[in-house]
Amino acid sequence: MLKIRNFKEIPYEALEELNLEAKADVQNHTPDDFLREKYLRYLHDENQLKAVTVCFSDLEGRFHMLDYDKKFLEKSYDGLTFDGSSIHGFSQQRESDLCLDVDWGSFRWLPSDIFGPGKVMVFGLVRGVDDTPYPGDIRGLLKKYSRDLFEKGYSSNVAFEVEGFLFKDIDAEQNFQADVGFKYVSDGGYFHTLPNTPLKLFIDHFAEAQRALGFENEKDHPEVAPSQFELNYRCAEALIACDQVQIYKLLARQIAAMNGLTACFLPKPLMKVNGSGMHANISVSQHGKNLMFDPAGVGQFSEFGWQCVDRVLYHARDFCLVANSSVNSYRRLDPNFEAPNDIRVSTNDRSAIIRLPKGNERTSRFELRAVGPDANPYLLVYVLLQLMMEKYPKITPEMRNNESHKLPGNIYDAIADFEQSAAMKQILGAENHAKYASLKRAVANRSPHDLGNRIKRGEIVFHHEVTNQCLWTDF
Repeated sequence: MLKIRNFKEIPYEALEELNLEAKADVQNHTPDDFLREKYLRYLHDENQLKAVTVCFSDLEGRFHMLDYDKKFLEKSYDGLTFDGSSIHGFSQQRESDLCLDVDWGSFRWLPSDIFGPGKVMVFGLVRGVDDTPYPGDIRGLLKKYSRDLFEKGYSSNVAFEVEGFLFKDIDAEQNFQADVGFKYVSDGGYFHTLPNTPLKLFIDHFAEAQRALGFENEKDHPEVAPSQFELNYRCAEALIACDQVQIYKLLARQIAAMNGLTACFLPKPLMKVNGSGMHANISVSQHGKNLMFDPAGVGQFSEFGWQCVDRVLYHARDFCLVANSSVNSYRRLDPNFEAPNDIRVSTNDRSAIIRLPKGNERTSRFELRAVGPDANPYLLVYVLLQLMMEKYPKITPEMRNNESHKLPGNIYDAIADFEQSAAMKQILGAENHAKYASLKRAVANRSPHDLGNRIKRGEIVFHHEVTNQCLWTDF
């Protein structure tokens, strides 16, 4: 039979090589203008490409994608408009027109068995019709702040450990019923899942795709709870690390759906087993030297590193809503299941929100453990870097191990702490600060006030990564 379609399909080994080169360009701070010309030339010369997927995230971290015809994008890349009023938490109807400016450094080649042949991906920077950066585009704020730090000689190193669950049936979250709950695909666990079970086959396919996209894999495995997974990969500069979280969850969801399953990143979709976290590992370097390490410091941690930790601890309740952004998040913050809610630092106690892993001149960092996998990674890292690098208040060394200070136990208290925080308002700006609190309150008001001992339908179907707009009008 005559093949009438001939769109590009690249082997996984070649994909990895291409995507690692693209990633290195950004890590090496190759100028944006050079990258734009490089990739426009590639798009023009490559006849087997059909579309460019342009991605962006809203204020809550929900991931959005638009496919543009390759030939159209070549000519119109600087004028890609969309309706911002259709994005929950973006512009109002009276000011709905927004634009996407292609961030050429984010250019990635895609596995054709997952995304279809002939497609590449880029992230977009959101702008108003007057071409000014849109204030609700947190990715854009993080890109600018990272560039400002680089101009002062600083660079950030970020690695996320993203956990999730794999459940039976497609769209299991949208169809959630409280009396049935979610169904495991595997009853195995951390070290006990057999090689050819659905969970392990999912992880294997996921790891292959992740490697092909240049993640630089380290290890992958089932996690402690049944049907739970985690795939670890190398640290990267802040913006790349946050983009990789969004791609990680997209890959997981698509690979699961291809197999009639659901990849779920709710923090606590099942009671009586461990929830899912997204531990954030962060360090800062100056002119290539890791500023967190000092062989003579307390715990071989530098004074600069301790000041970063002390500022984060001081503001832990202020930004808890950013790190734990859903009603369901506050089920996870239960010390009975290794989840941290003590506002203190430790080298090994899992109830502390910050852990100091054993490190050296290359690896020294701190790990923020009190983060749900549904948090907006750009918002989280932007807030953390601002707290670390600017002159915000910090706790005293004597308060670093005070077990009496806890994170909020529910989203209502977290919203109140966030709203009352002058630091959060200053970091995010008054408009974003107010919008984010309003979005979170709207979700809370559509969910039971008291969590209780059963997962409720409201906390699932009104979750920012699950819901669609028609559901909100039905409440």
